[in-house]
Amino acid sequence: MNYIGSKLSLLEFLEESINKVVDKDGGTFCDLFAGTGIVGRRFKEKGYKIVANDIQYYSYVLNKHYIGNHKELKFLKLTKEVPELKKIKVEDKKIFVCNYLSDIKGVKGFIYNNYCIGGTKNKKEERQYFSDENGMRCDAIRQKIEEWKKENLISDGEYYFLITSLLESIDKYANTASVYGAFLKKLKKTAQNSLILKPAQLMINDQEHEIFNEDINKVLEKVNGDILYLDPPYNRRQYATNYHLLETIAKYDNPVIHGKTGLRNYDNQKSLYCSKPQVKEAFKDLILRANAKYIFLSYNNEGLMTLDDIKEIMSLKGKYGNFTKDHNRFKADKTENRKYKATRTKEYLHYVICD
Repeated sequence: MNYIGSKLSLLEFLEESINKVVDKDGGTFCDLFAGTGIVGRRFKEKGYKIVANDIQYYSYVLNKHYIGNHKELKFLKLTKEVPELKKIKVEDKKIFVCNYLSDIKGVKGFIYNNYCIGGTKNKKEERQYFSDENGMRCDAIRQKIEEWKKENLISDGEYYFLITSLLESIDKYANTASVYGAFLKKLKKTAQNSLILKPAQLMINDQEHEIFNEDINKVLEKVNGDILYLDPPYNRRQYATNYHLLETIAKYDNPVIHGKTGLRNYDNQKSLYCSKPQVKEAFKDLILRANAKYIFLSYNNEGLMTLDDIKEIMSLKGKYGNFTKDHNRFKADKTENRKYKATRTKEYLHYVICD
């Protein structure tokens, strides 16, 4: 998934830097602005217990699968509706179920009726986030997953695996430049292809992990760990608006939507870290209340907080330091003629060894 602020290209830098600071491997790694969970996944792979959190529900879904699921998914109860599953090897059942869902007939549901040309034709706002076919396929798959869950034919782990697979698959067919803040006027080539549900990767290990879907300041009261890793928004762009359609597919709650892009209400998901007047105080409150041996903060040179702001606040907890790396900046609308101040940014990994 092409995600704002994704640390996929920085994983090696983060891991190497963190290992230079911490005094041992293993323990509890808290990733409380988890996003797609890419950093938590890396440290899950290294044997850590992961505590993940994000205020966005679609992020919670992704982390419930990628972090929370750590044993093979067997789909035992689903054999009542799909008896062929009994003959499939355990490790192949995920692929079989995804193929089964890919083959069901599309329906005209909430996504088609609100985010495709066929469903919005002659309405006040015509939208084209997906082709008509893919909108209906998305609706059919999402409704079937929910039906299975309500009929107790799939476990919680299988439910989050299937929704994660849908979110990641449908994102590849979206008719956008990158994020969901706008759609393209004409269907691009990839958006014209037929949606195929690809199974999300499953990482198996022996740890039990914790996943939250709350404001970070509330989660801080519930968790503590060896490492606290923070990757908050850097600028004024709210994730809730850039990924509102993934939120709606994840929840599938038929929300009231408005405007040209079909935004859902996101008042309870606005981040103080996207507000210049509020970010410094919010960060200070977070750092002072954090309970961890080590605190790490990913932030770049284009963020709302300055290097001095961060150093001043983190030094309140102990010995401060940082690592830096240059890398390509994220361009949300890379297919449009927008001019950026720079093609590269400086990524900082700030840290404090707590007293």
